[in-house]
Amino acid sequence: MAMHVNIGEAKTRLSQLVAAALRGEDVVIARDGKPQAKLVPVSSAEEEERQRVIAKRKKFLGKFAKEFEGIDTGPEAIRALREYSPERRKLYGMDD
Repeated sequence: MAMHVNIGEAKTRLSQLVAAALRGEDVVIARDGKPQAKLVPVSSAEEEERQRVIAKRKKFLGKFAKEFEGIDTGPEAIRALREYSPERRKLYGMDD
């Protein structure tokens, strides 16, 4: 069950609330009785954000799945398709 605390109380009990969040308890901070924020361990927040970004990218790339069907999209294939200007070839030591 989540622990609900008003913001004034959270100011005085911050270290206790952080400890509770680290133990895995849900800590919700409210203002005027309305939830405003949730304390979560950093590792959990980072993993949730990582999963959110992965899902967002998969959804976006899925829109183009039919267009890329049968095309090698690996890094080597993409590099092979690039055309480099003579200046760029010289800069990267690609002169023949």
